[in-house]
Amino acid sequence: MAKLRAAILGYGTVGQGIYRILQDKGEELQRSLGLDIEVGAILVNDLEKPRPATPGVLITDKFDDILAIPGLQVVFEAIVGEDPAYGYLCRAIDKGCHVITANKVMFSRYHIDLHERAKSKGVYIGYEATTAGGVPVIKTLKNLLQVNTVHRIQGILNGTSNYILTSMRTDNSAFDAALRDAQALGYAEADPYNDVSGMDAFHKLMILSALAFDKQPERSEVDVRGIDTITLDDIQRAQSEGLRYRHVAEIVQHPDGRLEASVGPQLVGPDHPLYAIEGVNNAVAVDTNYIGTLTLVGPGAGMYPTASVMVEDYAEIIGKRAGFMISI
Repeated sequence: MAKLRAAILGYGTVGQGIYRILQDKGEELQRSLGLDIEVGAILVNDLEKPRPATPGVLITDKFDDILAIPGLQVVFEAIVGEDPAYGYLCRAIDKGCHVITANKVMFSRYHIDLHERAKSKGVYIGYEATTAGGVPVIKTLKNLLQVNTVHRIQGILNGTSNYILTSMRTDNSAFDAALRDAQALGYAEADPYNDVSGMDAFHKLMILSALAFDKQPERSEVDVRGIDTITLDDIQRAQSEGLRYRHVAEIVQHPDGRLEASVGPQLVGPDHPLYAIEGVNNAVAVDTNYIGTLTLVGPGAGMYPTASVMVEDYAEIIGKRAGFMISI
């Protein structure tokens, strides 16, 4: 059986999830793909940091060690920020590797360059995990766009913000208390700025815009607001009127082709597709010309939702190369 060698960049929550899934699903993937998948190396920042055991896998803090793996074909990227992630993926693509990323900050800015680079090298980029975690919105949009025209996308794209707003309403918690609860449960980082400010949702919206409309609005023109100014009184007043606060990332393409985008709290009623989305769930509602509004709902973050869609991207890429489709 042919052996396919992979590397993982970053061994935090998502990186560990990728490794575990590849181990747990190894035999099943061998049967479906006809390949023996082996993780050859994992890139980390701190070699001394305690981490789960990975028998037979090189743990390194040098990216050159990754590129030196004989027969390297796939790179899973699960690190944070634009740099050095962008440079790493460029070098991996230039070497002829497929790349699969969960890095929405980097990909929202460099998606065009990376796609063009990958096309020139005959390799694929998987990026389902950059947007809405375990919700298969990228695959669904790609399929829809073969026939449908998308007019508008509305999404709850940050599970932390949605959890806080839900907790404030159902538990009568103030914002600070709900945030501390989210941090204790592992839903929010010690520094929750990107989640509660709306920047995380903004990056994801830019990725969806590029896919749905083949362009992005000017970033400086997108109104981005967080949830940290919403009080418990606001929540209770809305509830008394039959409404709920949702942190909504929205983009509309007008008939003249102009894009209008925003990220911020919205009051929605029971007839809104995002009204019933609770807790850490994400949801994306897509308005199309033929099928109307399609809403996708699922877990938006965490080890396994994000890691699993990255492995699914990998299976799809290998299936494309072999001329067949794989589902796991």
